[in-house]
Amino acid sequence: MIANIPIQAVLPASDIERARSWYSEKLGLEPISTNPFGDLRYEAGGVEFLVYQSELAGTNHATAAGFRLEDFDEVVAFLRSNGVAFEHVDFGEMGATINGVITTPDGQKAAWFKDSEGNTFALSMAD
Repeated sequence: MIANIPIQAVLPASDIERARSWYSEKLGLEPISTNPFGDLRYEAGGVEFLVYQSELAGTNHATAAGFRLEDFDEVVAFLRSNGVAFEHVDFGEMGATINGVITTPDGQKAAWFKDSEGNTFALSMAD
């Protein structure tokens, strides 16, 4: 039963208006709806996600959500041009990011960035 129900990311924001501006300016996303609590519902790639007000924003040190990309280099360049800073990640023997991007021996790429609220997003190449 659960396997047929869409799942969505739910991301906290300590300042919902700052988050709204960041998602607009950096990612080019506008809310598709809001509710009386001020929650922001977005859509990317046909999948919805929610950004909501919470004092716990930025406390998760793991990846909160990710984008699987056909055009990895183009999206990274777009985000950089909008001022998105990519994280340095070091996986030890498995490698580390160079200029914010890690490339596996088989040519797959990945990168990570944080939104204005400290939520970590991953970018990876689609299979």
